Amino acid sequence: MTLEQQAGPLIRTDNFIDGRWVPAQRNRQFAVTNPATGERIALVADSSAADARAATDAAARALPHWRARLPAERAAVLRRWHALILANQDALGALISLEQGKPLAEGRGEVAYGASYVAWFADEATRIYGDLIPAQQRGKKMSAVKEPVGVVAAITPWNFPLAMIARKIAPALAAGCTVVGKPAEDTPLTALALVQLAHEAGVPPGVLNLITSSREMAVETVADWLADSRVRKITFTGSTPVGKYLARESAGTLKKLSLELGGNAPFIVFDDADLDAAVEGLLAAKFRNGGQTCVCPNRVYVQAGVYERFAALLSTRVAALRVGPASDDASQIGPMINLRAVDKIARHVDDALQHGATVLTGGSRLSALGAHYYAPTVLGDANATMALCAEETFGPVVPLFRFDSEQQAVEAANDTPFGLAAYFYSQDLRRIERVSRALEAGIVGINEGGLSSEAAPFGGVKESGYGREGSKYGLDDYLSIKYLCQGGLE
Repeated sequence: MTLEQQAGPLIRTDNFIDGRWVPAQRNRQFAVTNPATGERIALVADSSAADARAATDAAARALPHWRARLPAERAAVLRRWHALILANQDALGALISLEQGKPLAEGRGEVAYGASYVAWFADEATRIYGDLIPAQQRGKKMSAVKEPVGVVAAITPWNFPLAMIARKIAPALAAGCTVVGKPAEDTPLTALALVQLAHEAGVPPGVLNLITSSREMAVETVADWLADSRVRKITFTGSTPVGKYLARESAGTLKKLSLELGGNAPFIVFDDADLDAAVEGLLAAKFRNGGQTCVCPNRVYVQAGVYERFAALLSTRVAALRVGPASDDASQIGPMINLRAVDKIARHVDDALQHGATVLTGGSRLSALGAHYYAPTVLGDANATMALCAEETFGPVVPLFRFDSEQQAVEAANDTPFGLAAYFYSQDLRRIERVSRALEAGIVGINEGGLSSEAAPFGGVKESGYGREGSKYGLDDYLSIKYLCQGGLE
């Protein structure tokens, strides 16, 4: 069975507003294509500000009834949604692979990962506690309660089209908020399928609304939410420039924001590291989704004493990675999302070579497979003058930087405006304590390449944004604290 046949029953192409599938008000559409082949998968609604306003209208109407639901009632809806997601894991995984390009095993894995957030926040819905504040004056009772922030606008990227929107919608619904959402124009079909399953699970009309728009219409569409005072929160995952735009343009109504933005993750290998484990950890962290993740290592610092051995071990493993379309079960890395992504990767590699880097493996487009493929690459002798040191490559390229001292490695790792994730490998317990505290990042992997978990807070510092997703902290970003002071009790 082809990916198209597996995914077919879940494909929706209209907007979902107020519990109904409706076309864009201008009756325009745009094409969603398969990055592996360039072929069109479907035509979906190309929304405008009018569609964004209709979604907000529905969410605002539904808010009083949804926030009044008992937490256990909201949790029950989320649990039914979770069950439906897992029941459709194969079809959803095929749909992710079809429109995003990642290998089918990764597509199915993303479904399970995204579903874990729905299950987590179903449980957290019943744990929204307040506080009784010790009395400061006689005859007064003081308390703090948590309430849903209101209508939430969720804007998500293309690299994890199910997981990113699930980990935004689930806490919003658990908290008692209603949602308007817009997925990335490259991968809207997975989000639309997810909303259909939420509807089947019993999410009431207007509580969850999703619209799609082309790249050309995205600014107009989102601008309506930024200006609308009824939208009380923006949650966004994407680039730092877009995050800054959202913060700036939403300031007029002082919305609450959660921004999970760009990264430039360092990966440090000290000379006392288990090198085999470090290679495995780097492969897991870097080549997931072909290097198209915000937490994948972008700069790999290797201490001089083990540099040559590590480079040889890594290059051998990377050269053996199998590249191909998701329709090939042997594929370990799929196509990049679009031609712009491949052009950026090629530009970074060419710039690195001009500044003294050497190709240890890869280093070229794989045009025989298609326009969107690039070979998994390891570059030696990288240095700070190269564009890939300052910019996020977002592709399967590993530049190796040589360092001498611990202080030098930490200073280089922190020499970036970003601070999302960082990794290091060492078996020295004192060093582990020192470096984990010194790294300027919201997430640190210590002898570990796989960081993400629904139970852990996900987010960055500096220009990688603010707010947290997942964990008990992730629910707080969808809640407001109200202080109650009752007098006349004596």
